[in-house]
Amino acid sequence: MSIKDNIAEIVRQKDTFAAQAGKNGQDVLLIAVTKTRTPDEILEAISGGITDIGENKVQEIQDKYDQINVPVRWHLIGHLQTNKVKYIIDKVHLIHSVDSIRLAREIDKRAADAGIVANILIQVNAAGEESKFGVAPTEVRDLLQRILEECEHIRVKGLMHIAPFSENADEVRPYFTEVKVLYDQLAEIRHPRSEFSVLSMGMSNDFGVAIQEGANAVRVGTSIFGERDYSTK
Repeated sequence: MSIKDNIAEIVRQKDTFAAQAGKNGQDVLLIAVTKTRTPDEILEAISGGITDIGENKVQEIQDKYDQINVPVRWHLIGHLQTNKVKYIIDKVHLIHSVDSIRLAREIDKRAADAGIVANILIQVNAAGEESKFGVAPTEVRDLLQRILEECEHIRVKGLMHIAPFSENADEVRPYFTEVKVLYDQLAEIRHPRSEFSVLSMGMSNDFGVAIQEGANAVRVGTSIFGERDYSTK
């Protein structure tokens, strides 16, 4: 199937899973993950209804940003090094992967320089995987409070989580459930720069379970574009 056909099918599935969770499918944001994808592929996805695209690497945003000359919102969903913040601070709609006060301070500094307030998510590593970045669930509240106290040019919009890969998505359901409980608890904090509205969980292999457990933003790449061929990138 074409990229457009794939998007239509994913939207259909997304809406079905949302309905099962008692939600409107339009309230669940589909972010197309465009790692290693060409500008032409990205533009085809946008023409198929995609409004938000996610990149894992700062360099790919820099390379593609000016080539995508249509309205779209950029998301930085991969690990962000402090020395790379300055390159994307004025380009991205949302940074999903904040996992330290050091990174938050750098985002705050660069946002202040740019005269903006940066939207971020705190990345949670609920499974404690050493191969993934993110904050342990028990440490998220402390990090959130430090960001709110120290970083005047950051707006915390919610949480992001990457579950362990499993052929059976039900096996990772408990992690999504845990992060949703944490999200609901933190959403009760009253602060002008704590505006919890985004729970970013779920990818191609598990976005349905993530939606059922409360995700309202999912990051899908392979199911839209097909398997990546890294040998030619």
